[in-house]
Amino acid sequence: MNRLANETSPYLLQHAHNPVDWYPYGDEALKRAVAEDKPILVSVGYAACHWCHVMERESFEQSGVADLMNAHFINIKIDREERPDLDHIYMDALQAMTGSGGWPLNLFLTPDGRPFFGGTYFPPARAYGRLSWTETLQEVVRAFRERRSEVEGQADQLTEHLSVANAFGISRGAPGDPAALVTRNQVDTIFHTLMQQADTEAGGFGRPPKFPQTFSLQWLVRHAHFTGEQTGLNHALNSLDHLLNGGIYDQLGGGMARYSTDREWLAPHFEKMLYDNALLVTVLCEALGLTGEPRFRDAIRDVLAFAEREWLTTDGLFCSAWDADSEGVEGKYYTWSKAEIMELLGPDGDSFCRLYGVTGTGNWEGTNILHRPAGSWWYLSEADRAVMDTGRRILLETRGHRVPPLLDDKQLLNWNALMNRAFSQAYAVTGDEAYRTTAVRHMQAMLCHFRQGDSLGHVFKAGRLRYPAFLDDYAYLIQALICLQEITADTAYL
Repeated sequence: MNRLANETSPYLLQHAHNPVDWYPYGDEALKRAVAEDKPILVSVGYAACHWCHVMERESFEQSGVADLMNAHFINIKIDREERPDLDHIYMDALQAMTGSGGWPLNLFLTPDGRPFFGGTYFPPARAYGRLSWTETLQEVVRAFRERRSEVEGQADQLTEHLSVANAFGISRGAPGDPAALVTRNQVDTIFHTLMQQADTEAGGFGRPPKFPQTFSLQWLVRHAHFTGEQTGLNHALNSLDHLLNGGIYDQLGGGMARYSTDREWLAPHFEKMLYDNALLVTVLCEALGLTGEPRFRDAIRDVLAFAEREWLTTDGLFCSAWDADSEGVEGKYYTWSKAEIMELLGPDGDSFCRLYGVTGTGNWEGTNILHRPAGSWWYLSEADRAVMDTGRRILLETRGHRVPPLLDDKQLLNWNALMNRAFSQAYAVTGDEAYRTTAVRHMQAMLCHFRQGDSLGHVFKAGRLRYPAFLDDYAYLIQALICLQEITADTAYL
């Protein structure tokens, strides 16, 4: 076992048995790099990251690769969700170098910590137009030894770029000054820019991979409320319908995956994150409040039930994420063959398969992702609804005996605060007392576990509070407290 064995992050613990001599980020690793004049390799990822697992299996678990890394680099592993501050800096550096980003993020630094080269996933052999990981390591070592001045120059340029790009202090005017307000012209510009990117047929924005972009959908719902403009509202509601009907949404258990690999939202990248589902509930609540459509109420119920069932811990806090993989296979937990469904449902199998787009040949890698094909889904007969409800219950119970995806069971203040607000909003729009009860209990747990004297911590895991809270931890907690005060009239939250 390496030094990561003493960490609490599930992502770092995944790498604790690697032959790579990993360090957690901290003084020990940074001082050793300076003392030995070795470049630093910073590798950033998160527990639910599919390609992080792939690169670990292909490279970090291989003794020959580890020998090369250990001989020439000081190797540091970072959980991006534990240290969003570091991830932000290193991702900015990577995007400045390559024009793109993602995870795993592998960045090479000078011994004093300045970035000079990096990339995301590197294959074990040349592929996708990329050097292998071993070749990359060898090239970096050669450059550091033979072209040190060029490496230092690149590092200086990137450091200067990061300093400028992350500067604060731009004045927008004093409070009450009209210059500090968003103008109607700016609102109109935002609206037209969003709608230019809108996929008006399949919902959402842009081209695959497609992320739900719940903030943009929420903006369009609010824009319609304040202006009466219907085009944006129609797109937001159409997008929500496509999300809820697609494979990105778990048709059996509730909850939404992080993004879709295709335009139609059929094939997700199967990882599920707490914050995505909290933000989905938030926009569903606003859509329900504006339209009164029962389908949004049903989706709110299912997403929140999933979060409580699968992620709520004995500490009273919510876990962070579910992995994309189970038993080493992406999506295995969620997919079905038609034969399996027919055997489980008997005479109702054909109707269920029709309702959920299941075929004998499959719709994804020879198997089936359950989804709701386009058509009159919201106007089903009573017989179809009975088949759907019974089939979902049976398949969900059967799926419960499968090996589930890895659970990232660390608890983050910012994401928990978002989910707390989601429960409060769900109560406000539905009147379901259970949502308010959960929000109150959950807030008690947050204020108990994330408080440390007069300040807050960012990560709670295994009874330990780690890392000072970040700006969004404070912002989202304040937002959740205000929302909870509104539904309870308890001024203690203020």
